[in-house]
Amino acid sequence: MTEYDAVLLDLDGTLCEYTRGTEQLLPAAFERVGVEPMFAPEAYVERVDSYADRADSMLERRRLCFADLAAEHGYDRQLGREVADAYAAERDHSNVRFLDGAAEAVEQLAERYPLAMVTNGGPDMQDPKLETLGLERYLDSLVYAGYEVPAKPDPEPFERALDALGVSADRAVYVGNNYETDVLGAASADLSSILVGEPPASGPVEPISTVSTPGEIPRALEGPSSDRR
Repeated sequence: MTEYDAVLLDLDGTLCEYTRGTEQLLPAAFERVGVEPMFAPEAYVERVDSYADRADSMLERRRLCFADLAAEHGYDRQLGREVADAYAAERDHSNVRFLDGAAEAVEQLAERYPLAMVTNGGPDMQDPKLETLGLERYLDSLVYAGYEVPAKPDPEPFERALDALGVSADRAVYVGNNYETDVLGAASADLSSILVGEPPASGPVEPISTVSTPGEIPRALEGPSSDRR
């Protein structure tokens, strides 16, 4: 495998997850507003990232998404926005935990490579997670995609991270869990990628490696020489 000079990382679903997930929060939000569930959690998860370039915060992204989903199911758009506000009231962005092996993986990677994080989400959403997990001390660069630059899969957030590290795309690799935003996004910036999870049966780009858990990432990057820093 190619030796790399830097590693770029995703955050949500790659390194961490909420202790209280969407499956628990969305029913609580509907109950808080006093309405029957209007749409399933999966519909929200599948759609919300598509609003990143139209919103300056996760709350506004969710309000746009919930308004559209409410209208599509025959409800008033304002009711969807109220549910989004209730969801935000229930959400605690600091209530996160590492995925299996992620903490050890980041520590090992930081000993070998400069690290950058490229994550879809603004500081209001991502900084509490980073503080809870103690990740900031390992990062040489942090790019809030969809906030200060366009959201992934646009190439700009990846290019911003590479510029900050002073590393060319062919000397870095991106690690993420979402094929559409992470693998295809990295490819749009001429970056190789490692996918945490299962790739689609067919797709225009293949990651250089797939791993089941973040704990496997360091091994996936092992080459003839591992001391890169």
